[in-house]
Amino acid sequence: MAKNLTIVDGGPRKKWNTAQMLEQVAEGARDAGANVSYWRLYDIEFAGCYSCFACKHKDVYLDMCAAKDGLTPVLEAVRDADALVVGSPLYFGQVTGKTRMFMERALFPYLGEYAKRPSSYGKKIKTAMVYTMNAFPEEFDKMLLTPMFQLNSILMPMIFGGEYCDLKATETLQFDDYSKYQTELFDVEARLERHRTVFPQMLKEAYDLGRSIVQD
Repeated sequence: MAKNLTIVDGGPRKKWNTAQMLEQVAEGARDAGANVSYWRLYDIEFAGCYSCFACKHKDVYLDMCAAKDGLTPVLEAVRDADALVVGSPLYFGQVTGKTRMFMERALFPYLGEYAKRPSSYGKKIKTAMVYTMNAFPEEFDKMLLTPMFQLNSILMPMIFGGEYCDLKATETLQFDDYSKYQTELFDVEARLERHRTVFPQMLKEAYDLGRSIVQD
């Protein structure tokens, strides 16, 4: 039976770095025989966790967030997935606000406040995070990115039970034409060259991730 991969795109630009990476994930998964559902959060009207605690109420069994809005079909896809990939650019050292709101709604209902099990998700699926960023790898600690990466590397497998990995595309291209913008903090020509030579390698890694995450 074909696996179902849910991809959640938390980036605002439909044809830029994060979207390109996730589209390669989708292509790799499809080439491996999987069904792919692809969701763009910036096309959806929704809020973060409402702190209603309906998902923790003893008299009500819920297998996902109780709130009903534009995010509900996405959460249903997460519930029914055999694998999950979430992608986001990094803004101010964090995933986008839309991605954060999604993660609150997607993860918290399954967070097990039980004595013997950390999650009520009910099965084990592979998960991954795909990050795109302007930052250099050597800046991760200075910009406090490392704790964020580490936290997600704990939360995702804790909630969804299966193997987890992440893919970090660093020093990505921000603009089509750098001459129109303030860009004095780095070497523009070096950045353009990196996009020509290194980013295609990252796209290949994204494709390979898509294939591997839907395979046993």
